[in-house]
Amino acid sequence: MGRRVVITGLGAVTPLGNNVSDTWTGVKENRLGISLIDRFDAADLPIKVAGQVKDFDPLEYMEKMEAKRMERFTQFAVVASNEAIADCGTDFKEMDPYRAGVIIGCGIGGIELTLNEYAKFMEKGHKRVSPYYVPMMISNMAAGMVAMKTGFKGDNFSTVTACASGTHAVGESFRKIKDGYLDVCLCGGTESTVLEFTLAGFNNMKALSKSEDPARASIPFDKERNGFVLGEGCGMLVLEEYEHAKARGAKIYAEVAGYGATCDAYHMTSPDPDAEAAAHCMKTAIAEAGLTPSDITYINAHGTSTGMNDKGETTAIKKALGEAAYSVKINSTKSMTGHLLGAAGGVEAVVTALSVKNDFIHRTIGYKVPDEECDLDYCVDSNAETCVNAALSNSLGFGGHNATICMKKITD
Repeated sequence: MGRRVVITGLGAVTPLGNNVSDTWTGVKENRLGISLIDRFDAADLPIKVAGQVKDFDPLEYMEKMEAKRMERFTQFAVVASNEAIADCGTDFKEMDPYRAGVIIGCGIGGIELTLNEYAKFMEKGHKRVSPYYVPMMISNMAAGMVAMKTGFKGDNFSTVTACASGTHAVGESFRKIKDGYLDVCLCGGTESTVLEFTLAGFNNMKALSKSEDPARASIPFDKERNGFVLGEGCGMLVLEEYEHAKARGAKIYAEVAGYGATCDAYHMTSPDPDAEAAAHCMKTAIAEAGLTPSDITYINAHGTSTGMNDKGETTAIKKALGEAAYSVKINSTKSMTGHLLGAAGGVEAVVTALSVKNDFIHRTIGYKVPDEECDLDYCVDSNAETCVNAALSNSLGFGGHNATICMKKITD
């Protein structure tokens, strides 16, 4: 059976707000976090919109020298982790530090720093490359810096599975606690890649929406969808062994009860149209949670707004849930935030936990044109205020990586 695992703290930095409260308010109000790009001049780019984190000043959260030695993705992780720890009601300083870990997903890492340091290298030579370049750039440094802040000395690593990175981090943290290796784990995903260079790369592979209307750019499951919107941010959760949390009287958002991880083994970027592996991923999470397909109230879909993903994920949900697929509520948080790559699963896990806690399922905004190949209930007309007993959060990444976590309402 293993030990039970619950969520006791949440933190977020997203295009909807730089904390959980503002992000959740944005979700409930169906606010669009996608906007015209203003971090740099995008006049020469064919891509005009992104899910940018707004008004984020690291000096509001840390000293200037500390901020200078962290890339933006790491700053996001430190800020969101601090919020999650504050939210859970304890800093865990009294416990064995080797029983507390940090696992943070990140798909790309410090690409902005890489570009800046390469420019210096080409213009002024090797001696001008910063000695902090490597430790600031590497994806695992978000987890490393968060551990330095918290003093957690247990398992510490970064999951790097493209767009599934954040969900894999939550799932692997769940495993560590369930199987007895940790009692507490701070986990999630972080990313900051809204840059001219990355937009060019994604655009040239025809993955991004070229819409110049933010409201019609990220439109998951809509027949007129034409690519995803690049976003940035971070979502962090404190996972804790149930009895450990109960003993200290912790607030509990939801129980993490199941986890699935599979691979399509099909293509570098395209999902397998048969969707067998993605379906198996969901089935595995549901079975581990001791549930049946009809028990699932809600699915926070990967829902990227690309033609193949949305169609393939719809197929996977049908294969995983059978007839129950037609009664489950499905939405895509990416309709508001864009696609946060390695951070997507972390932010969507935060949203899913709050949905379970508050019995609230947000609308998939921006949807107008039905697609006969995407024929499930994607919550396109309104928010749903209904009892959310059990929910799935899906992530599907380049390389064929699939990850699903199953949460359920805490009942005792």
